[in-house]
Amino acid sequence: MKPLPPIEPPRRTLLKQTFAVSALAISGLAGLSVTSVSFAASLSKEQRDNMTPESVIEHFKQGNLRFLENRPVQHDYLAQKRSSLTGQYPMAVILSCIDSRAPAEIILDTGIGETFNTRIAGNISSRDVLASMEFACAVEGAKVVLVMGHTRCGAIRGAIENAELGNLTGLLEEIKPAIEKTQYSGERKGSNYDFVDAVAKTNVEQTIDNIHKNSPVLKELEDQQKIKIVGSLYHLDGGKVDFFAS
Repeated sequence: MKPLPPIEPPRRTLLKQTFAVSALAISGLAGLSVTSVSFAASLSKEQRDNMTPESVIEHFKQGNLRFLENRPVQHDYLAQKRSSLTGQYPMAVILSCIDSRAPAEIILDTGIGETFNTRIAGNISSRDVLASMEFACAVEGAKVVLVMGHTRCGAIRGAIENAELGNLTGLLEEIKPAIEKTQYSGERKGSNYDFVDAVAKTNVEQTIDNIHKNSPVLKELEDQQKIKIVGSLYHLDGGKVDFFAS
């Protein structure tokens, strides 16, 4: 049998270093250390541990910029699969909606082993979701909890329109407080996507509040500045991810 190629050939190392310099040049953050995407290997423990929550967020911003400009990193997924077989060291856990048009790994241009991903309609924080995020951060060492909503969200529209369907009815109830909290002077209907998008943003903020309230584990990690809990909104029209100030 022909032997497999090495996991981290010299060319990958050179490309990785070049990308890191380019990312810093684009961002203008001369003092910020940004660990680059692994081209042909998943993140190592050393790479992940050397990242700060701020550099992880910058990493995502650069990934979304590449997505917007249609110049994604050429990930070697098979090599990343092999290199992560014996261990994983993701930099973040992402809570996003199940919408098929908003795959977080693609729009942030991440590879295998870089992020934990939790998807649920309306990106709400149920007990099981919180448990998963606590595992990601407290056990596995992820540095960021990123809550990502998106525009034109069907779950948000369903909550506005009081949709009812089996277990979905209860899920939409979790979103409804965000409707009341949203300040909006126009037509407050599900057919008005400007209002839907305004509620989607409020819903992300509400989810973060719920994480703080219902997960002492994550709140303590954030108070200790070991992690950051950050909100964002993905725009289906255009593809940009707006990161909220934390």
